[in-house]
Order: sequence, then C-alpha cells, then structure tokens
Amino acid sequence: MYKIEPHLHTTHVSRCGWLKAEEIVVGYKAAGYSALIVTDHYNRTTFDYLGIDPAAPGDKVGAFLEGYRLVKEEGEKQGLKVFKGAELRFDESENDYLLYGWQNDLLAEPEEIFRMGIAAFSPIARTAGALIIQAHPYRRGCTPAIARYLDGVEVYNANPRHNSRNELAQDYAKEFGLIATAGSDCHRTEDIAITGILAEKLPSDDMGMMRLLRSRNYSLIGLE
Repeated sequence: MYKIEPHLHTTHVSRCGWLKAEEIVVGYKAAGYSALIVTDHYNRTTFDYLGIDPAAPGDKVGAFLEGYRLVKEEGEKQGLKVFKGAELRFDESENDYLLYGWQNDLLAEPEEIFRMGIAAFSPIARTAGALIIQAHPYRRGCTPAIARYLDGVEVYNANPRHNSRNELAQDYAKEFGLIATAGSDCHRTEDIAITGILAEKLPSDDMGMMRLLRSRNYSLIGLE
C-alpha cells in the first residue's frame, strides 16, 4: 500500500507556507509516504506574494509552479514521487478548490480565472480533463459549492489550526455521490503526514494520479 498526500503548500509560492522543498520531502519520506501532490495557492494573494501582475503578458504559470518543481527535484533525489496540483480561489468567495490532472494552458491567464468563478470555470476544466475537489467546504468563511460544479469534496482536512467541520463535508459528499479525499493541508512542520490517501497502486504521472482519484480506489488515512 502507498501513502499519498493530496494537499500541501510550499513557502516558495504560497504566502502562508512555511516549509521549503527539502523539509517537505524529508518529513514525508520519514513518515513512510510514497508520493505528494503540491497544491500551492493559485489566487491573488499568491501572485502579489510572487510580485506578478496576473493580467500582465508572459508566463505566469511557470512562476506559480516553482514550488512544485523544487519539491519534485528534491523528491527525485530521495525516491519520493511528486505530482502537480493547485488550490484555486476565485474573486467571488473565500472557497478553495483543489485542481488535479491539469495542463499548464488551463491556468495560463490568472486574471481571467479569478474573475470567472466556479460556475464558469468548472465546464472549462472538465473539458480539459481536470478534476475539481472543493477543499474544506465547511471551514469558517467557506460554503459548499453547488454539487454539479464539483467532482469531489475534501471530507477530511486535518489542518490543526482550523475547524473544518469535516463531518458536514462527509455528509455533503455522500448526499451528492461526490469523490471523497483527505488532506493534511500541510503548511508547517506539525502538519506533515497527518492524513492522506492509501492506495494499492502508485501512479506514474499527474494524469495517473488524477485517474486514481476518479476511480475512488483508495482509502482515507485516519478516517474510520
């Protein structure tokens, strides 16, 4: 069985992240994990932190993926697979959406994405083959999105500094037949390897990781 972390942030890209690539990989490797998905925040705060105008011309996704690249490089040194993800926030609300299995061109124009909102973004992402999981939908300031715009819900968010009211998220996923995931929502050392998913097979690439989530052929670590 393989332990996989679907929700973590780096200090290289996410303003709220405290951990550098080496710290992340060493911590998860020591905890017996086989793979990570880097889901740095894709929102206005991030681009301000990076000093990038989201409406300016040029490659914005490249800068956004710096944390992922650094973690992936470190993972290759230490035998830990690292996949690409993102945690999106639109201007319309404080909701966050974990995005898996996406190609760079999907997020190439952040200003357009931020203004778009989940209702407009969802069909575009699905056409592109990406997977949308709402993170901690019942955390303070968040509300569950209309289910038809989602593929799944993070039903167990283990971040110790927030009350994500996970039991409500579990009920929401069951009510609408949505994919259920679990994530440590790792920002700091104490968040490393709190939860995640446990799978019989280890995906080889980003698309394989997305297909694993779609298959629901895994269990949630720490959730009975």
